Amino acid sequence: KLTEIQEHYQLLKTGQRVLDLGCRPGSWLQYAAGIVGPRGTLVGLDREPLDITIPGARIVVGDVFAISADELRGNLGGFDVVLSDMAPDTSGIRSMDQARSETLFERALELAETLLSPGGSFVGKLFQGPGFQTLVKRCRGGFEKVAIMKPKGSRRESIEQYVVAVGRERR
Repeated sequence: KLTEIQEHYQLLKTGQRVLDLGCRPGSWLQYAAGIVGPRGTLVGLDREPLDITIPGARIVVGDVFAISADELRGNLGGFDVVLSDMAPDTSGIRSMDQARSETLFERALELAETLLSPGGSFVGKLFQGPGFQTLVKRCRGGFEKVAIMKPKGSRRESIEQYVVAVGRERR
């Protein structure tokens, strides 16, 4: 999915600082590492440790709702790209799963708004639901360009979409 997003938007570049929220199992971080290279900086956050090692990546084990932006930032000034493939533990109750997805997306967006350098980009997974358009509108208020994408890698019946927000505006 990230490969398709990257092919379309070219968000990741050599030497960038990338934050991956909900980084387990690690495939998005591995992919990003291949693009940003050894001069880039990778930070991943997940509730559980990864089963793989990604050279040069700093993995933070913790809850996205409990961790501070400063803890994720470390000694970096800011990030160039914030990625979030976070999805809720699904219950099978569509409205509940949508609401949980919206809450995760909103937290990812809050962190992106805080941690992105001007001009930075944000990609977040969001289930279609009642709050979908409100959250997309919030992205449009803080980024130069916002697009909605459903990668071919997503199951056809899935309600997941990816919000791609490019060009974080100065605060």
